[in-house]
Amino acid sequence: MDKDRKLEWLARSGYAARGIVYVLIAGMASLSTLGGGKPDSKSALQIVLGQPFGQIWLGVIGMGLIGFILWRVAQSILNTDRHSNNAKGYLVRAGLLVSAATYTGLAFYAVGRALHLGFGAGSSGGRESWTAWLMQQPFGRYLVAGVGLAIIGAGCAQAAKGIKRGYLRYFESGFEQRTVLNGICTYGLLARGIIFLIIGGFFVYAAFTVDSNQAGGLADALAWVRRLPFGAILYGLAAIGLFAFGLYGLIEAWYRIVQPPSMDRPLRAMRSVVN
Repeated sequence: MDKDRKLEWLARSGYAARGIVYVLIAGMASLSTLGGGKPDSKSALQIVLGQPFGQIWLGVIGMGLIGFILWRVAQSILNTDRHSNNAKGYLVRAGLLVSAATYTGLAFYAVGRALHLGFGAGSSGGRESWTAWLMQQPFGRYLVAGVGLAIIGAGCAQAAKGIKRGYLRYFESGFEQRTVLNGICTYGLLARGIIFLIIGGFFVYAAFTVDSNQAGGLADALAWVRRLPFGAILYGLAAIGLFAFGLYGLIEAWYRIVQPPSMDRPLRAMRSVVN
């Protein structure tokens, strides 16, 4: 198997693994209305661990997430999606690198739990601890606010990608004719974008109050939605949206165009510098 084929398998397995995680989170969100567990990524993976052959399945998901991380790095560093060499292109590629970093902890958690390694037994207090650490740094509250604004920006981009169907540029020709699948993709991206807006708002509020405990994650965002007027309905729509985003990941694993790295531009740039 050549390098390009290996990279394609990394990408497709990564999208599928991320999709499975979100499908499980959506299931956790539905169960939480009946007194189930907390709807977050690690709790969702715990469900897998409790099933027959759970360690094997969790290890497969963990390896898939590692593939997703490597693919995100390739997208960012090697520009496999052929983004323009301008401010917008560099910003998108920076976001892809941040995406790789955010999934690193979850991938290690999955592999660690599957293999009973110490680094996989991490608690759920990671977000609070690093937010508290960030708050203690010089200009810490502004750094936390910056994180919040970045998450809000990512949420807006995700929602716009769904509404404008910007994902189609990366999908196989003719996919736009698949009405049902496009509806799933649009709704999933829009729902995840809105949830990102809420999470980003938590971080901005934490910076405003100088209280790291106010920073929230996915489970906190869903809990906040449930407390709104007509919260039960909105919560249900959010859970369906997370399920749709999980399906979007599986759809992406099947239909996305995975291009090999283009080394032509970097080589030309290097030659121009040398000359």
